[in-house]
Amino acid sequence: MEKLTHEEKNKALFISLIQQYQMQTWISLGKLKNPATDKFERDLKIAKLHIDLLEMLQEKTRGNLSEEEEKLLDQTLINLRLNYVDEYEKEKRAQQESAETQTTETETSKSSK
Repeated sequence: MEKLTHEEKNKALFISLIQQYQMQTWISLGKLKNPATDKFERDLKIAKLHIDLLEMLQEKTRGNLSEEEEKLLDQTLINLRLNYVDEYEKEKRAQQESAETQTTETETSKSSK
């Protein structure tokens, strides 16, 4: 096996870091099973934290990345942001529907007394 140069090693580590945060975000968005629990779990606060961390990384590394690294980070953030908005809207709709159902049930219960 060839020994990597310092630059090649750092590139591989950077890509690995992006992929780790990406995977954690997908899990937090409920798009992938959590390997620890083998369940789909959604935690939008954690997903947002991972997205914020990637955005900070993008800002702090601007001008220091290869074209490939920059493209990977840009595409990763675009995909995660779009999916975050989608999941956020789903959660918001579910909360509204739940509140409407509770209101209807309460009104029905009061009128039947």
